[in-house]
Amino acid sequence: MNYLWIQLLLILGSVSLAFMFIRRWDAANTRAWKRIAFSVFVVVNIYAVLRPTDVTWVAHKLGVGRGTDLVLYGMVLGMGFLTLNTFLRFRSLEKKLTDLARTVAINEGARLNEERFDLDAPAPVTATKA
Repeated sequence: MNYLWIQLLLILGSVSLAFMFIRRWDAANTRAWKRIAFSVFVVVNIYAVLRPTDVTWVAHKLGVGRGTDLVLYGMVLGMGFLTLNTFLRFRSLEKKLTDLARTVAINEGARLNEERFDLDAPAPVTATKA
């Protein structure tokens, strides 16, 4: 009974994270494997909150001393993945932005040259003396 309040808070936190993630499922940039991985994460999180002794049992089977250590190691790996994923996404966005800026600059330069030299207008016809 002592753990009921903290378990309730942790489960409500997991459910609210899942709800916020589900609301964004309509976004095209959320890949299917990310959806599956996040769903598994939420289910495992709720299970671990409800049955912490099972986490300790799994930790012992994997050669880790305590369940909290296993959770910590998992979070370190998850944070590393999140950091790498964010870095790669920013690098991709920077490349796209650079390509877009170059394209706009080239098109703008071509448009200004056409206006300056009046390249689209036909060459003026000069009268010849007969």
